[in-house]
Amino acid sequence: MRFSKAWIIASKDIDIFRKKKSIFYSVILLPLFVSVGLPLMIFFLSAGSGSSISDVQSGLPPVINAFSFVFLIGAASLPTVIASYSIVGEKQEQSLEPLLATPTTDSEILLGKSIGALLPPLVAIWIGGVIFMCMIDAVTSGLLGYVYYPNGMIAVIMLLLVPLAAITAVEVSVIFSARINDVRTAQQLGSLIVIPFAVIYLLGEINVYPLTIPYLLIISVIILVADVGLFSLAVSTFRRDEILTKWK
Repeated sequence: MRFSKAWIIASKDIDIFRKKKSIFYSVILLPLFVSVGLPLMIFFLSAGSGSSISDVQSGLPPVINAFSFVFLIGAASLPTVIASYSIVGEKQEQSLEPLLATPTTDSEILLGKSIGALLPPLVAIWIGGVIFMCMIDAVTSGLLGYVYYPNGMIAVIMLLLVPLAAITAVEVSVIFSARINDVRTAQQLGSLIVIPFAVIYLLGEINVYPLTIPYLLIISVIILVADVGLFSLAVSTFRRDEILTKWK
């Protein structure tokens, strides 16, 4: 598998998505809204709570940690918008067939389309995460008496869980979009990947297991293994001849 060929495909897809304003803004605006809205929510709730300083100092960290998991949910949902379009949308616009007719391998095509669908939302989430951390520190440093971010928890979430969740979402969406001839249906099916990540968070919140760094690292390893398996499944189920001859 030649990475240079996959990168050519990814670059072309990224350029196409930049011109699709509805897709572009949906990927960019949500992380920015979350990164600004959640710290402001904490600010207004803390200001109007009337609680003692000690209560605020003990109650804020769990709330901040809970809010940080919103970026994980976003990483599992935003890439589905792009990944679902990457095959079905191009098929509908009759721009997929020339690519499939080239000597590029199925693995190179799928890797290129996965990278193209992964990078824009991942960059948007990381930028949103930086804004989130800066605003949280600005809002809570006076209340907590120390600067909360950066810390190990957000590092694991942003540098491990978020990329792995985004990769999972891309691969699941590519698998669906390779077998479905409708963009909306592919997006709806791909968005189901959010459910396992929401369950991971909810189980932690109800103390089935602690949302601590060691457990998050274990979850990261499990997701990594799943991602490797999903890419192999995507390659094995991607039938370019069928797409070329039977899709109408």
